[in-house]
Amino acid sequence: MTPPRRRFLQLAAGAAALSALPRIASAQAYPSRPVRIICGFAPGGAADGSARIIGQWLSERLGQQFVIENRTGAAGNIATDAVVRSLPDGYTLLLVVPAHAINVTLDSKLQHVFLRDIDLIAGIIRVPNVFEVNPEVPVNTPREFIAYAKANPGKLSFGSAGVGTTSHMAGELFKVMTGIDMVHVPFRGNGPAMTAVLGGQVQAAFADMVSSIETIRAGKLRGLAVTTAARSPALPDLPTVAEAGVGGYEASSWFGLGAPKGTPAALVETLNREINAGLADTGIRAKLANVGGVVIPGAAADFRKIIVDETEKWAKVVREAGIKAE
Repeated sequence: MTPPRRRFLQLAAGAAALSALPRIASAQAYPSRPVRIICGFAPGGAADGSARIIGQWLSERLGQQFVIENRTGAAGNIATDAVVRSLPDGYTLLLVVPAHAINVTLDSKLQHVFLRDIDLIAGIIRVPNVFEVNPEVPVNTPREFIAYAKANPGKLSFGSAGVGTTSHMAGELFKVMTGIDMVHVPFRGNGPAMTAVLGGQVQAAFADMVSSIETIRAGKLRGLAVTTAARSPALPDLPTVAEAGVGGYEASSWFGLGAPKGTPAALVETLNREINAGLADTGIRAKLANVGGVVIPGAAADFRKIIVDETEKWAKVVREAGIKAE
């Protein structure tokens, strides 16, 4: 496990592994037993870490354990289907991630309609991806990379955590907006993708901050830019891709919570209020900022708008790039 991932999990430690029984509970007593947060991705990354940080906060605030349950596979769809089938009683929640906006267009075989079948609760955090290259690549800026790629069409490749992940889509958006010819090489997670960039098997990546930050700080990889609209406090010297010449470019990972459709409004309001209290807490903000995250407080409707906008944005990229689900 890489140092930033280990530190992220240490910061989030404290949630006990308890299971929850499916029973209907009244809003007045909520929560009267442990609550599960289903995460569709493995421990060690920003998704799982964000869930554990906010889960521990909710445990302390509401007096019951909020337990993270990792159900990996199918770009988060296994976890989503499990939550959709759960009772809408507030005791099974879903960690909402960018894949939920991407899969709508990418995967024609989905068993759910996300915005119909999930009630949004609140956003938690937005995390940059980092555009980075192996130091052997003779570029120092995104402009130089674009020029180099155009001089060597089809000879450069970028690694990702898999088809449809943010690290993949960020690279495809960069290709669409710059007109370069670059080969996508999917891996089973950001860890293997980063290993391939370090080893020179692929030349570039658009990996999440958790996977990238220590290798960049150590000089093992060369960071060219962050993918968010604003610079990251964690790597303040790196420009944004937009600042570096690709105007209008933005791609990031973001996380929040949802629940099965029909969850009582009072429970959604309680959870939204407590999550926003956590995002205003200096300790929680510091933990999230440790990996370059910026909190995204607001009402459930605000989080829904983020997902609607992201769904439309990535649908265009999927269509223009001709991306197909594996």
